[in-house]
Amino acid sequence: MTHSKTKDHAAQADSDIAQRLSALGDDGRDLLFRRARTANTFSAEPVADALLEEVWDLAQWPPTSANGNPLRIVFIRSPEAKARLLPCIDEGNRPKVAAAPVTAVLATDTAFFESIPKLLPFKPEMRDLLAGRSDRDHIGEFNATLQIGYFIMAVRAVGLAAGPMAGFDRAGVDAEFLTGTTWRSLLTVNIGHPGPAAWYDRLPRHDPSDIVRFV
Repeated sequence: MTHSKTKDHAAQADSDIAQRLSALGDDGRDLLFRRARTANTFSAEPVADALLEEVWDLAQWPPTSANGNPLRIVFIRSPEAKARLLPCIDEGNRPKVAAAPVTAVLATDTAFFESIPKLLPFKPEMRDLLAGRSDRDHIGEFNATLQIGYFIMAVRAVGLAAGPMAGFDRAGVDAEFLTGTTWRSLLTVNIGHPGPAAWYDRLPRHDPSDIVRFV
């Protein structure tokens, strides 16, 4: 197939998808947003690697600046790895980590710009532009944090519960799991099937009139 025919085929596929798009129903909105809450307990039911791969297959698609995709993930599940992680977790969060089948360490790659020629092939010069910016670490961290939101939605979308936690020793986690890489931890997320009394009561939210403006 020629390059032009390949582009035409891709454009037609995108058009077909756009025509099939419809609004998410109430069940889907509840699953992802309205009824979803941070899980504080987890059952002993295991989480298969294939299901975690589904999480990333969903989380990788939403947008990032220059398609930089700086988020990196370490899924911690073995007893040995959990034993190394627990001392880095704030004491009040340790029982949650111990009970969760999987804890994901979500990190930013400080060298994310090195992948720009692959991820943004029509503008590979963005690699050098980003490499030369004094705020490149901030750009990477901002976009990785954006991807963390996608990741949590993806966990919920595959039928699992997520328990994000910022209470941990980032330097300790980096030393224990990310030594020799350009990755730097941002957040930990417990993942699994909810256990007994997994949820706190739903907490209040702002009145839209206080925080939303139409101009």
